Amino acid sequence: MNRKPKYAGLGIALGAALGAVAGVIAGNMGVWLAIGVAIGLVIGLSSRRKSTECPQCEAIHRGHELGSRAN
Repeated sequence: MNRKPKYAGLGIALGAALGAVAGVIAGNMGVWLAIGVAIGLVIGLSSRRKSTECPQCEAIHRGHELGSRAN
């Protein structure tokens, strides 16, 4: 089974960590933790790999994926 990486979880974790640090510094943990999680989620979802525009490249990459699934 070939799974694609999901960066949303990593973004949430990093955003929560940075939000917690900012919350401790600013003195308002709840607000900054929520802001950090929201920013991390947006960054995690936007960091996906772009799809190929070229049909020839897409065919080559599809061939690689099918070959790796056979193993």
